[in-house]
Amino acid sequence: MPSLTEKIVDAHLAGHGDGDLELSVDQVLLEDATGTMACLQFERLGCERVKTPLAVSYVDHNVLQFDERNPNDHLYLHSFAERYGMRYSRPGNGISHYVHLERFARPARVLIGADSHTTMAGAVGMLAIGAGASEVALVMAGLPYVLADPVVVGVRLEGELPPWVEAKDVILELLRRRGVRGGRGRIFEFFGPGVAAIGVTGRGTICNMIVETGATTALFPSDEETRRWLDVQGRGDEWEPLAADEDARWAELEEIDLASLEPLVAMPGSPGNIERVADVAGLEAVQVCVGSSVNSSYEDLAVVAAVVAERGVHPHVDLTVTPGSREILDTIVRSGVYGDLLSAGARMLEPACGPCIGMSAAPPPGLLSVRTFNRNFPGRSGTTDDAVALCSPSTAAATAVRGAVADPRELGDRPVLRAAPPPDPAVDDRQILDPPPAAEAARIQVVRPSNIVPPPKVPPLPETLEGRTLIVLPDDVSTGDMTPDGALGLAIWSNIPACAERMFLRFDREFPKRAREWGGGIVIAGHNYGQGSSREQAAFAALELGVRAVIAKSFARIHRTNLIAQGILPLTFADADDARRPTVGSRWQLDGIRESVRAGRPPAARHDGAEIALQAELTAREREILLAPGLIAYGEKCLT
Repeated sequence: MPSLTEKIVDAHLAGHGDGDLELSVDQVLLEDATGTMACLQFERLGCERVKTPLAVSYVDHNVLQFDERNPNDHLYLHSFAERYGMRYSRPGNGISHYVHLERFARPARVLIGADSHTTMAGAVGMLAIGAGASEVALVMAGLPYVLADPVVVGVRLEGELPPWVEAKDVILELLRRRGVRGGRGRIFEFFGPGVAAIGVTGRGTICNMIVETGATTALFPSDEETRRWLDVQGRGDEWEPLAADEDARWAELEEIDLASLEPLVAMPGSPGNIERVADVAGLEAVQVCVGSSVNSSYEDLAVVAAVVAERGVHPHVDLTVTPGSREILDTIVRSGVYGDLLSAGARMLEPACGPCIGMSAAPPPGLLSVRTFNRNFPGRSGTTDDAVALCSPSTAAATAVRGAVADPRELGDRPVLRAAPPPDPAVDDRQILDPPPAAEAARIQVVRPSNIVPPPKVPPLPETLEGRTLIVLPDDVSTGDMTPDGALGLAIWSNIPACAERMFLRFDREFPKRAREWGGGIVIAGHNYGQGSSREQAAFAALELGVRAVIAKSFARIHRTNLIAQGILPLTFADADDARRPTVGSRWQLDGIRESVRAGRPPAARHDGAEIALQAELTAREREILLAPGLIAYGEKCLT
């Protein structure tokens, strides 16, 4: 009676203990924004060659190249790929999630990526999980990936989507039900008769955005639709059927009648801030952005083209369109979709993350930007006071022609889309460079420009920690608040000291200065601390500023792991009411830290002289990592 997750886990299980699963890994994915840190950490391990069967490094974030720092990152990443045996997808070839889905994702395999949206490959029945840079470095060195034993949630789909309702509305419905915390510790499996009505790219949209619930990943079965998709991509021989048993048991169950869904929108501030489009229709929008990290497939762009070609783009709306890959760009050119978008007034951008992470098309402050992207955390667009909403391509198209949020069902009959010519996978493949043979690679020198700065090494865990409260933060603080997005922010992601100077600027511009003057200290936060991106720069920056503990109500999965990797204690309040007590400058004393970590209990804590109860839910492996000190030191011991 195994689920799809259980079948893949059982086939890859390399060890199991203390609530952890050790998985052998088939594929690794890097992208340039987080990849520099993964590569620098891998080099610290002293390995001669990447040992994962397939490893691909994509350049899809830092592509503006407005000064020398972005191209310098590319030189480092390309020479690293050649030296250590990775494939290298060149700038402009497409977004890692889309290109990997097209060219490499396979049913029944395990993919670990240094990007939270690696989960998109679950669309073809692959167990695809986002992780921090250090974790990925260990996988590249040949060590298993360690996953906390997950709760598997079955999502039964019934019926078919009505006209103008799309796969994006399915994941927005799950976000409406669960919010941005209701998926933590969970893997979502989609099954039921409604699955067949959703194509692979629609499944990719759902799997991509499942992480916005806090989930570990999501999977669809590998079925006839998967076979058709792989055939079109010239990879039909890689298909194999895979599904949960009919009598599989789920720890939790969600049921969605696709026919009952309607257009939904995540309003500014959070992917979990869901409203019916019909309820917010009429809100003026000045920008509509289609494509980028999610909803940039041929079908997504074709529906937008059909709507705007017939009706035109509203004169007060700036419309941008970003294909997901060079293959998709080539297909929309040959089909006429590109011409329809161009003549309607859309700004056509290259296949890259682009506006999704603030690399171009930053919106005017306070004015509504409607996007088909996966995240709308404050400031992610590159504009500090942005107002970004998330929706389906159909809703985005209706908004673009009306100049205000609009329900696409009001447009009448859904237009007939231009037929897609067969894609040409070689368009992608020609820009994915193979590394030289190992003997030749050993002679290659990795290029190290001045902006490639190794992150700080983890100091030993202290026995006693005395420090002050550096900052008090609300719920759902994202890693984007720790390592800012946007063109200027991403330009320094390979330089941790520079990154640290921008930590928490949205909340407190004095934080970096205060942390350095006070010799570090303790961060206090609410629920779901560190949601969003897998960027380990957020933990590296904290380490750089002397943060040795974060005390929160709860943590997001990847960031909690990244904190432990950098020797930073993730502690929680035993009594949530105690979270109200700390103020900036209040004093902490944690005693017996090393002893308590060894024993698997929280350290004795005093706040402003009074005892306060904390919790430390650490697995045996996490305790070893903290004491090593840090994940790379722990990995070095495992490799020897």
